[in-house]
Amino acid sequence: MLLLKRLYKAAILSVGLACVGQASTAVGQETKIRFTLDWRIEGPAAPFLLALEKGYFKAQKLNVVIEPGKGSAAAIGLLAQGEFQMGFADVNTLIEQVGNGGAMPVQAVYMVYNTSPAAIFSLKKSGFSDKSFGVAKLADLKGKTVGGPAFDGARKAWPILARAQNLPVDFLLWKSVDPSARESTLIQGQVDAISGFYHTSYLALEERGVNAADIVAFRFADYGVRLYGNAIMVNTKFAEQNPKAVARFLRAFNRALKQTIADPASAVTYVHRWNLGVNEGMEQRRLGIVIENHVLTPETKAQGLGAVDRKRFEASIDDVVAAYGLKSRPDGEALFSSSYLPAAKERAVR
Repeated sequence: MLLLKRLYKAAILSVGLACVGQASTAVGQETKIRFTLDWRIEGPAAPFLLALEKGYFKAQKLNVVIEPGKGSAAAIGLLAQGEFQMGFADVNTLIEQVGNGGAMPVQAVYMVYNTSPAAIFSLKKSGFSDKSFGVAKLADLKGKTVGGPAFDGARKAWPILARAQNLPVDFLLWKSVDPSARESTLIQGQVDAISGFYHTSYLALEERGVNAADIVAFRFADYGVRLYGNAIMVNTKFAEQNPKAVARFLRAFNRALKQTIADPASAVTYVHRWNLGVNEGMEQRRLGIVIENHVLTPETKAQGLGAVDRKRFEASIDDVVAAYGLKSRPDGEALFSSSYLPAAKERAVR
């Protein structure tokens, strides 16, 4: 029976785009919401799966279907097309797409990552060759070759870090690498450093045999970069037609996120149930990194989960516009709405 249950879940995850053609459909008194993650079923997906498995969405009269994603840009595109009603994606990617392509029917409604996970990684020594990287502090990266995909969020945000640290933009030499080979190029000494998301590349280096003591990580948030990260987003047409459903979704998710923060080990068990191929211990670590570095920050402890500081958010838009060379500056009010958030007391954390 357990095997059949797991196979059923796997089948749900692989449902194609043709399965839902409408913006929303009613199932009894429930509102159907097709939700896309930004990436594979890994540790950070835990609160979404917990809310689904424990019936929190159902208790809010929602019939939620969760599917894995293929990156923030793809997730936002599918939301704009109405293929999904809600999703999880990087808000800086949304800023970029709106700034280059004009207004689109997608809006962030709950900021999950209060800081950006962007980072640059180097090694004290490779452990696989005689190469000594000689990087211990940010200044040691001067003139070094950094590998990263052309679309990588950390690579794109480098000018913001450079400006915050009064460094020239050409302080680094960039080399385009395939994302699947990114960590290997560093380990093999083909580049001096790599760019990526902290909770992804750090653990990927460890998985490839690098001693944690040899990993040198420069997290952008520690160097004056005040970008936000991933947020729950909604198709605005769906939100206009179903505002209470969006608010109920966030209420259910907020409840699950607080439980995930309180007991990440238990929350990760839901990830493993949905993706039997993951290493549960590794995903618990990944989730812990996300919670510690991007969810439980001084700002969220002060104003609660899900919200943004408007002054900081507007400044972050300016930073992205300048760093990415966008055609226009998106309107902050259109990019993020706090109108669907649960009450402040529900979002409070210590």
